[in-house]
Amino acid sequence: MDRLRQTWHSYRSLPTWVQIWVGLILVPANALPFAFLDTPTGYWAAVAALFVVMTNIPIMLACRGMSRLMSLPHLIAWIPLEAYLLVRLTTTGYVDATETSLAALLLIINGISLVFDTVDSIRWCRGEREVPGCDG
Repeated sequence: MDRLRQTWHSYRSLPTWVQIWVGLILVPANALPFAFLDTPTGYWAAVAALFVVMTNIPIMLACRGMSRLMSLPHLIAWIPLEAYLLVRLTTTGYVDATETSLAALLLIINGISLVFDTVDSIRWCRGEREVPGCDG
């Protein structure tokens, strides 16, 4: 339970705009595909989101907070998903309006996330391993 508390403290120590971005935009947008598993976009976005969750939770718990290391799985998941979504949105085949909206939303949100994740990945690889809210 201590690691969960430390992780929560780390999240809450992030700048307010980052907490809003993660808690009210990024996470909800990437949970949305689970309501659309019957569509190709929903299915593949849910697979990517599951990969991120399955890799980021152990990182958060091991690092006792919000480490920049968490950005690396985002790159692994979001880059192929972004390519898929772009192809899906630009093909001439029929895609319904709901799936198109979901794909566009994810393309935008995860595209923004990729900018942050690229910067954080580079910083982590260069040795910036501190964890916000962690005293040691």
